[in-house]
This record gives sequence, C-alpha cells and structure tokens, in this order.
Amino acid sequence: MTAEDLGKFAVRHAREWDADALLQIDSVAMDGDDERHMSIRRWCRRGLVAMAEDASGALGYCVVEYTFFEQGFVTMLMVAPAARGRGVGARLLAHAAASRTTPKLFTSTNVSNQPMQRLLQRAGWSPVGLLHGLDEGDPELFYLCPREPAAARP
Repeated sequence: MTAEDLGKFAVRHAREWDADALLQIDSVAMDGDDERHMSIRRWCRRGLVAMAEDASGALGYCVVEYTFFEQGFVTMLMVAPAARGRGVGARLLAHAAASRTTPKLFTSTNVSNQPMQRLLQRAGWSPVGLLHGLDEGDPELFYLCPREPAAARP
C-alpha cells in the first residue's frame, strides 16, 4: 500500500448488515463488551451510523442521535486502531456536521481522552461544558460543532 492509498477511503451510511464489520473494529466490542455489541447492532438497525471504509473494509464509524435537548449529539466516534492517524475520525466528524438535521451538534469525551480532544480542536469544535460524576475521577468534556465546519487542521 502506498502513502497515497492511505488517504483513500469513503464514508457512507451503514446498514443493519454492516454491524458485524463494525464489531470487528471497535476496541470495546473486541474486548467482549456485550453492551457495546448490542448498541452497535441497535444503531445500525435504526440507521444512525456513518461508516468509513476502504478496499480492506471498515475503518471507523460515527453515531449521531437527536435526543440531546432536541439537538444532534455524536454519541460514538470509533476508528479502528490500525486506521488511526489517516484522517478517518476527522472525515467522520465532518460528515456528521454536514448531515446534521438540527442547528446544533454536540459531543463529549472524557478529560483523559487527549486524542479525541485534539481531533475536536483541529476540527474547530468548541469546549462548552464539563460534567462530573459520569465516570469516577474522569470528568466529561462537552463540545459544540461550529456552524460552518472547518477543514481539519494538522
């Protein structure tokens, strides 16, 4: 695979039958988390998933739901460990922003998740709040997508 091939992948709407492929790239699901297995299947069945893929298969996925104060919320963004650093997460975030159906789109991540925070900052998302109590000792940072999504910056 050449360096040029590393950047070639597409983002598409996932179907119910794509759940098996997503289970194979989700690090939490691969560790045997039954709840994540059920969530991935439910998200795919409900049509909430965008997935990135190339000729080798699934690279990552993004779930957007509209239950957060009637606004969009990126519930899950997962990139296969082997596909990280290729722009997959940035492209999935851009897809979520471009296809949102509400004026605002939010997401959150743990304070300990520095890679996700860097990705959100490069994509132009703004920190808008901090919540304690979800994960003991690891507060949740909330972000708001810019109205006009910025191109990901290195």
